[in-house]
Amino acid sequence: MSEIDIKDIKRRSISGVLALTSRSLILQIISFIGVFALTVFLSPEIFGVFFVVSAVVNFLNYFSDIGLAAALIQKKEKLTDTDLKTTFTIQQVLVIIVVLLALSLSSSVARFYHLSNDGLWLFRSLVFAFFLSSLKTIPSIILERRLEFNRLVIPQIVEAVFFYSLSVFLAWKGWGIRSFIFAVILRGASGLITIYLIQPWRPAFSLNKKAAKNLLSFGVPFQLNSFLALLKDDLLTIYLGRVLSFSQVGYIGWAKKWAEIPLRLVMDSVIKVTFSVYSRLQVYQEKLKKAINKALFFLFLIVFPMGIGLLFVIKPIVLLIPKYQKWEPAIISFYLFVMTSLFASFSTPLTNALNAIGKIKTTLKFMIFWTSLVWLLTPLFIILFGFNGVAGASLLMGLTSFLVVYIAKKHLQFDVLANILPSFFSSMIMTVFLLFLKKDLSFTSRNLFLYILSGAIIYLVSLFIFFKKKVTFEFKSLFS
Repeated sequence: MSEIDIKDIKRRSISGVLALTSRSLILQIISFIGVFALTVFLSPEIFGVFFVVSAVVNFLNYFSDIGLAAALIQKKEKLTDTDLKTTFTIQQVLVIIVVLLALSLSSSVARFYHLSNDGLWLFRSLVFAFFLSSLKTIPSIILERRLEFNRLVIPQIVEAVFFYSLSVFLAWKGWGIRSFIFAVILRGASGLITIYLIQPWRPAFSLNKKAAKNLLSFGVPFQLNSFLALLKDDLLTIYLGRVLSFSQVGYIGWAKKWAEIPLRLVMDSVIKVTFSVYSRLQVYQEKLKKAINKALFFLFLIVFPMGIGLLFVIKPIVLLIPKYQKWEPAIISFYLFVMTSLFASFSTPLTNALNAIGKIKTTLKFMIFWTSLVWLLTPLFIILFGFNGVAGASLLMGLTSFLVVYIAKKHLQFDVLANILPSFFSSMIMTVFLLFLKKDLSFTSRNLFLYILSGAIIYLVSLFIFFKKKVTFEFKSLFS
């Protein structure tokens, strides 16, 4: 605990979650406005091309990092300049190899997916943006180690503003796929400049065998875990680009993006902060237990009602917004992805905690199981249910989240039932109310707003009536 006093961890973790959550809210607002505008100006086919090409680049991104960033964050001892330079050297060697390989194969990728010339240059621009992103790693690690998330969020906001401002403007001007080409480069450059202004670090090349060996002992298993997640997600999208039309891939991407709003808004922030916090508390079992319980409680408190609320409002939104009816075929997939995201709110925080305490092999087994399951189910479900089968397979895989709770109990101390009951029970009351109200309601913009507001009020009132003591205790303990 030489870098941060243990008494300071709670304060920084809370401020970190609040900073990241507020950042996520700002980003979601920017993203919502940007994506909404793009989905008005662009067709599902163009979105499908963007999702598939982005997945190809994300797949290449795996080979640029062998888990060293996570190893530096998880490391118990204080970081040294040798650690940072060794990590930077190894990563940049890998990045340059991947970039050169990707650019040399870009024409082949375009032919494989029957991409237009604009699609080819989109791929190349994403590769260049990936190179720019790799240069941000060390300053980001330094900020995460210090739990200074309030500063770490600034580059991400800058990137989002530049990306959506330019892409929406160009889409409005009728540039089509080219709207993304210039926007992704501007996003990468703006984020790189901003983070070095916030956390200066002079890049330097050096390779220390001892430091590399110590970091790789955690980094390699962690990266193997990431590789399996890559096979489960991005490689699947690459596969979908061949077996489905780009319009259908666009429907899947649209449904998944909007369905995961609660996770992106809240859980991503919690996961990013708690990985660093749990890593620092791994030798303090009682404090670790309290940190996990508190994270689960507040995560469920927000994710559950948001996810269930989305199930009720997505169809009225699609039907009410002009030029948005083209996304109606994706609504079934949206419903299935929302349910999957609710199950992910169980498993993801716990696998994150297991990784933080060094149980990387345990989570690796889960990733092997999930990756095998998704590749077994998805092709079959596509044959049976068409493009909606992708979301159906995802939901079936999500049902296995309860296995994570069972296994995590063997290594960690936490209480799922006590932390999930308030949000689950109150969400069910909200569900009954929304179902009853929906029967005779004619949706207009005004009625939709009142419908959402009424659901939120019912949820909060239910919490206050039935779980006032628990909720009051948890909020007070944050600042005590």
